[in-house]
Amino acid sequence: MSQPLVSIVINNYNYDRFLKAAIDSALSQTYPNTEVIVVDDGSTDNSRSLIAEYGDRIVPVLQLNGKQGAAFNNGFAHSKGDIIIFLDADDYLFPDAVECVVAAWKPGIAKVHYRLNVVDADGESRGFSYPQGGSSLASGDVWRRLLEIGTYRGVPTSGNAISRHALAQVTPISEEYRSVADDYLSVLIPLYGEVVAISEPLGAYRLHTNNQWALATISSDRFRRFVQHDLQRCELLTRRAIALGYAVPEDLNLRFFGRAWSRLASLKLDPEHHLIPSDRPLVLSFYGIRALWQYSDFNLPKRAIFSLWFVWVGLMPRPLAEPAIMWLFAPQFRPKFVGQTLKRLRALVS
Repeated sequence: MSQPLVSIVINNYNYDRFLKAAIDSALSQTYPNTEVIVVDDGSTDNSRSLIAEYGDRIVPVLQLNGKQGAAFNNGFAHSKGDIIIFLDADDYLFPDAVECVVAAWKPGIAKVHYRLNVVDADGESRGFSYPQGGSSLASGDVWRRLLEIGTYRGVPTSGNAISRHALAQVTPISEEYRSVADDYLSVLIPLYGEVVAISEPLGAYRLHTNNQWALATISSDRFRRFVQHDLQRCELLTRRAIALGYAVPEDLNLRFFGRAWSRLASLKLDPEHHLIPSDRPLVLSFYGIRALWQYSDFNLPKRAIFSLWFVWVGLMPRPLAEPAIMWLFAPQFRPKFVGQTLKRLRALVS
């Protein structure tokens, strides 16, 4: 594919304040062989009037509200590209994004993913990118890591360019995953080919109060949603992997420290409504520490610091555990002395 057609599918629901930036970024790509499809999922704001202003420069797809899964299905059905980028309407691509993806493309690829700079609602930089901390994106036979711990280092929806062939293996996305279609694709696509990583940011992820997963505030409801999402993710991966003939470890859902700390946070903040009645704080702390030391690729300082977090939150009553939960998941609320203490701890254990 020397000049493959690339379809940029923008999915939108009531994001008229961001939608123009997303569409303009798709239309401004330096790579010429692109098509731009905008799927509006039953918006009630000014989105459809804005879409109409672009005329035949885009392919408009107007549907009744069916959530993200229906938008992805509809957008893919209207696309013709060999490579598909699902761009969230509150994000945007840099001008050379598609050109860089095509340059990295080769036969047998399931997807190319790339870093995203994080910006606020006004488009101002937050000073970091995804993945955070300079961590490298997963690459190669990512399915091996996926089946070992149930996850891999990736990026949100807008940072992925997916092979049409791979998408055809996992679509249409069923109603069960209509609200988490982005994660559905993230889990399954690596099972169908190689993953290539581009280390430079090729787009922007907008952090604002209406993000589905980004934490601008801390609440027990949100952690319950994280836990439910993780359970659903592991169940999806297990079913598909077994159908493809892969072996899946029985403790898959606790081999990733992120799942352990979401469950521990949910249990500590609201034990009465926690989704897994059998969970106990110290047991979750044990699994979290085990995951850090046995399965993570963190360096020694990070493993030590996060192990201390698991011990503290597991042992302490809620009034003392809650600040540690907030400072981990919403660093924007972290007092300066906490950041300074973390730096000293890193120095001590490095």
